[in-house]
Amino acid sequence: MRLFAAVLPPPDAVSELGAAVDRLPADDGLRWTGRPGWHLTLAFYGDVPDETVPELERRLARAAARTEAFTVALRGGGQFGGRALWAGVTGDVPVLRRLAERAEAAGRKAGLPGEHRRYRPHLTLARSRAAYDFEPYVTALDGFAGQPWTVGELALVRSNLPRSDVPGEQPRYEKVGAWALTGAR
Repeated sequence: MRLFAAVLPPPDAVSELGAAVDRLPADDGLRWTGRPGWHLTLAFYGDVPDETVPELERRLARAAARTEAFTVALRGGGQFGGRALWAGVTGDVPVLRRLAERAEAAGRKAGLPGEHRRYRPHLTLARSRAAYDFEPYVTALDGFAGQPWTVGELALVRSNLPRSDVPGEQPRYEKVGAWALTGAR
């Protein structure tokens, strides 16, 4: 099962960002991510053997129990190497980073390989197969500032990749586990 740990924004945050994205220029050369699947990835685990899932869940529960609820908001935008357009995150970003580190460590301790790169909180909006000039989109998103929300849970999400050859088909994401953030400041 293909899994990752994530923070899932509430419907209001998705609606606000969706309204900003609707104002961006359309371009058929971009693969836009589906709004039902918008998330902040904390740690990507890839294909996880079924027998490893209970240990991963146990360790994610521990990570959530050690992390306090915190406040973030979606704000502005950026790009990764001309390949991806994203919305940024503001607020209690140090706590979000700590949660990402704990989620990555949970995977490592459960026996999964880790990516181990500096965590940069973002929500991916669009991708391009070839180098793309996202600068007009980044500029258009500069003024976007969503309302803050409280992150109260850590989610384990299953990624179901498209199985057909239908152009534009999106991966489907399914929350398979969630743990309340209960740590004390």
